[in-house]
Amino acid sequence: MDAIAIEQQFSQKVAKEISLVAEGNERYVVFTPFMFDDGDHLVIALKRRQGKWELSDEGHTYMHLSYEINPSDMFKGTRGKIIDTTLAMFDVKDRDGELVIDVIDGDYGEALFTFVQALLRIADVSYLSRERARRTFLDDLKDFMAETVPSERMQFNWHFHRDESRKYRVDCRVNGMQRPLFVYALNNNTRTQDATIALHQFSKWGIEFEPVGVFEDVHAIGGRVMDQFTDVCPRQNQFVKFKEDRWRFADFLIDRMR
Repeated sequence: MDAIAIEQQFSQKVAKEISLVAEGNERYVVFTPFMFDDGDHLVIALKRRQGKWELSDEGHTYMHLSYEINPSDMFKGTRGKIIDTTLAMFDVKDRDGELVIDVIDGDYGEALFTFVQALLRIADVSYLSRERARRTFLDDLKDFMAETVPSERMQFNWHFHRDESRKYRVDCRVNGMQRPLFVYALNNNTRTQDATIALHQFSKWGIEFEPVGVFEDVHAIGGRVMDQFTDVCPRQNQFVKFKEDRWRFADFLIDRMR
């Protein structure tokens, strides 16, 4: 099939505003109206590889996401789940960072339609909703702790047995020492205030524990809220920016578990 016929397939199946421009040997750039949230267009190329035609983003999608997301965090937690699910759902391959989809039975239009959907869904991880962002931080911290603390020594979403209504919870309780660690993942004022109230209540009940606060970014927390939290959690047990403090936090955990 020649380039004009392929372009017509693209226009009929996907969008009228699509053009195909030859660049190199058996390689075409596919210009589409589809964009990332910041206005940059998706990068898509149609090329022949090992005798077969395929569409490729030529590594641009992940590179674009890396402007906002640390590459080491891109495939963890909620973000990683979204990417993995999308690749499987749309039958897109990740070839060392290059996303590709095969053109099956000469159906170029269907391949492009599917590929655009996949790229746009993956691009969504750059502007997750606040709730998804919160879950991503919690998932990242949970994954990190699972790599550092033996599973039998920690319990997520722990509550005291006297608290039948489960009003006062601990994000992660690390046990096996004289005073267990009560670890809180904190990324906004509300969660920090809830942790402060819970720690006060645990003290009232006479529970022995050592409080720990892990912040996504402490600068997102109001000054008064931080002062109140510091009343129940000493500064040396606060990790003010998880991405930067993660290895210091790991050393802290390992030291307490000895």
